[in-house]
Amino acid sequence: MAPVAEIPQTTEAHVPATATGALKTPRVGATLASHPLDPLSPDEIAAVSLAIRKYVAKETTIKAVKFITSSIIPPPKKDVLAILGIPSEPGKAPGVPKEYSRRGEVDFIDLVTGDAHNVNLTFKGSEWIIDTIEQLPEGTQPQISVEELIAAEQAIRDDPRVQALAKDVGILPEQIHADGWSIGYDDRFPKSVRVQQGLLFARFSKHDNLYAHPMDFIPVLDSNSMKVIHVDFPPHRDASSKLSTESTAPPPISEDPVTASKRDRIAPPKEAFDFLPDLIAQKEGESYKIRNDIKPLHVVQPEGVSFKIKGHELEWQKWKMHIAFSHREGIAISTITYNDNGEVRPIFYRLSLAEMVVPYAAPEFPHPRKFAFDAGEYGMGTMANDLTLGCDCLGQIHYLPGAFIGHDGSAIQIKNAICIHEEDAGLLWKHTDYRPGGRSQAARSRRLVVSMCCTLANYEYIWNYFFYQDGSIEFEIRLTGILQVYVKNPTEPNPFGTTVAPQINAHYHQHLFSLRVDPMVDGLNNSVIESDVIPLPNAPTGSVENFAGNAFIVQEKTLKVANEGARDFDYELDRRWRIVNPARTHYSSGAAPGYVIGMKGGATKLLARPDGWAARRAAFATKTLWVLPDKEGPNGGKVWPAGKYVPQTREEPEDSVGGWSRGAENIENDDILLFLTIGTTHIPRPEDWPVMPVDHLRVTFKPQSFFKMNPSLDVPTAKDPHSKAAFDDGVHDQHQNGANGGTCCGN
Repeated sequence: MAPVAEIPQTTEAHVPATATGALKTPRVGATLASHPLDPLSPDEIAAVSLAIRKYVAKETTIKAVKFITSSIIPPPKKDVLAILGIPSEPGKAPGVPKEYSRRGEVDFIDLVTGDAHNVNLTFKGSEWIIDTIEQLPEGTQPQISVEELIAAEQAIRDDPRVQALAKDVGILPEQIHADGWSIGYDDRFPKSVRVQQGLLFARFSKHDNLYAHPMDFIPVLDSNSMKVIHVDFPPHRDASSKLSTESTAPPPISEDPVTASKRDRIAPPKEAFDFLPDLIAQKEGESYKIRNDIKPLHVVQPEGVSFKIKGHELEWQKWKMHIAFSHREGIAISTITYNDNGEVRPIFYRLSLAEMVVPYAAPEFPHPRKFAFDAGEYGMGTMANDLTLGCDCLGQIHYLPGAFIGHDGSAIQIKNAICIHEEDAGLLWKHTDYRPGGRSQAARSRRLVVSMCCTLANYEYIWNYFFYQDGSIEFEIRLTGILQVYVKNPTEPNPFGTTVAPQINAHYHQHLFSLRVDPMVDGLNNSVIESDVIPLPNAPTGSVENFAGNAFIVQEKTLKVANEGARDFDYELDRRWRIVNPARTHYSSGAAPGYVIGMKGGATKLLARPDGWAARRAAFATKTLWVLPDKEGPNGGKVWPAGKYVPQTREEPEDSVGGWSRGAENIENDDILLFLTIGTTHIPRPEDWPVMPVDHLRVTFKPQSFFKMNPSLDVPTAKDPHSKAAFDDGVHDQHQNGANGGTCCGN
């Protein structure tokens, strides 16, 4: 290709309110990463984008670029383990460390042609060198950037057609607000056009809760040209629930959208429903008062925290791990080990939230386009909040920063992206010998918390990784924020949602999350055992084997090949799965050491039809568990369950769990990978409005035949000297030293 004289133009970065600032020029002498899994630093991001701009100017005809994503390409797992001194096989010494090169990859868009490109780079000497630059196939779209979402709102607000349609229902241009959403699925638009839809709301004052004023039409925007290219009008129902159109199918793109909807326009409701206290007080007057009967509660650690951290590597209570910011997954926790009486035992190579999908239930077009893949289409890290000390996390806090690439190649920085702290977690264990003169003993549980909060338009997701002193790990998702709503007629029935306030329809929907689990239980070669708890077969009540009719057993099988690794949860069988290392056995149980997965409260079935739009793009959500072989290539292993490039896919990509699971590759006693699907079906309540109280989802990983016995017997059982009776009235403190006169923790 003929070189061009100038470095290609870039669009200027817009820093979202969730971020802290931007770094455009790499600083001279900035230190390199100290760990092979460290994320790209702000200086590295700026240096990488500069190297790409120079290369593109010299070696291509591209005139203008829009950077979308940047990330590291990690070294192979065995190389990382050798560098860190972690054994990859039980009973064997760690491998010999090799030198490795820092590598990265970047996605950008050619703003002239709309083509997407992927670039791989290596840091050599003192600069980043481009290894490959690949134009992606037509229709392949990198994730939607936060800057595109911000720009989309202004582009929609400025569009004359949108302004005219808003004016028809009494809304001024400056009152128009739009949440940019992925288009989901809409084959009326060419694959080559990078599109998003705008869900519209009115805002009548600066900080007014705009979601209280949903509008009745949905523009579609070209994200590269920032031009509105179409407008859709959902049909509505009459009092008998009859739809205003003959079908829920999309109307032809050539048909006038207002005419196609066959219904009257609906003005957005005007009543304010705010969650900011000062705005509530303006509406409610003296009848609204902040509660004044809640006393202060402080988390105090007078001797400081119990964890140590160096860069991104943390040690706490026999645990050791690497914690990294990821623009897509939010938090990635790697090389998790536990020091078992002097033996460093590997447990998980990497844990992360790899994908999620939120399908909505309303069938009237264009509502079915609402099934956002919040990780693959937007990125959890790019939507992460800059956390506030004393609000998002309590106690003595350590924060890790995050950084992602802006459109112009700047590093957009989040100063406090990841929160790390300790919490009291109730009793760890306790027993009292109830006999006269018997003793009791109890230990309180302390847990390490690694967390992040992400804002995805109306919703907030809080990701918590908990590590416990008994060798357990818990992944918790907390859901809050504001319901996604649409306007309805006052008399219109609502078969697919809840009317949470007058004329405000909150559609039923699901949140389905894919947790990526890369295990290394006592080494990289692992198996998965499926266990069902069943009544003793062929042994009815009154039989010789089961006279009382009470017997039940655990029936187990080891999953052997990939095409049998896609599994469903079964409540009736109390099904569970266990990751084991068959190269070892427990001294007493005789079982292979392992970690059992607990997801009973979170196993949720995708309710969309198997051949529908959502299921065709989100095959990961059709099964509770996927067990796959993890064969690393030059750029790593299998990572993204719905494919690497998610926006505007129309079918499930081959590079996804569905494609990976079709063969008969071995998954027994091998390097394997698990994807767990957990979720919740949200039937909105009026109590979820105008902002939702937190809901919880949890997955646990508990040792089973991994330790010789309870590994937390050495946790101190000292009584907390700062605890005291709530009421000093001479009555409530009579048992403060325990039922038998000793301390509450031990006697």
